[in-house]
Amino acid sequence: MAIRTIRIDGDPILSKKSRTVEKFDESLNQLIEDMFETMYEADGVGLAAVQIGILKRLLVMDDYEGTKKVLINPVIESHEGWEPGIEGCLSVPDKNGIVERYKKITVSYQDQEGNPQTLEAEDLVARIIQHEMDHLNGILYTEVATTTDPDETEAFLRAQYAREVPEDGEEKGE
Repeated sequence: MAIRTIRIDGDPILSKKSRTVEKFDESLNQLIEDMFETMYEADGVGLAAVQIGILKRLLVMDDYEGTKKVLINPVIESHEGWEPGIEGCLSVPDKNGIVERYKKITVSYQDQEGNPQTLEAEDLVARIIQHEMDHLNGILYTEVATTTDPDETEAFLRAQYAREVPEDGEEKGE
C-alpha cells in the first residue's frame, strides 16, 4: 500500500471527466487500497481516483459509522429531497462551502470484482457519494456551492447544529 499525492484545486486533471473502469484486476485492487490509505492519512471521508491523478470512475468512502464502500462506475438511478449542507474537500484544503444535494439516492455501481450492486443512501452517505461523483465528472464542490464565504458557512453551521443544553448538561428532547 502507498499514500498517493492528492491533487489540489488548480490542477487541470481535476476538471477532466473520468473514464469507465473496464478491467477488474490486481492493479485495480492495489489502487483501491492506496486510495483508502491516502484518504485515511488525509482524514477524509471520501476520495475519487481523479483526486490522485487517475482518470477512472472509481471512488472510495467511509463515513466512520459503518458505511465503508468502493463504488466503481457509479450512476445515480433515483433521488429524493434536496437539502443544503456543509462540505469540504481534500482537493480544496482549508475551505468549506454550502452545497445543496439530494437527501436520498439510489446508486448502481460495480464492486471490486465487477459485480453489479445497488445502494440506497441518505444523509451523509448520500452527500459523500454525490460529492465524489462530481469529481468523476470534473466538478469541484466550489463550482456548485451556494457560498464558500466563511462567515456564511459558520452562520449556517450554527443554525443547523446548535443545540440548547440545559445547565444540568442533558440535551432537550432526548
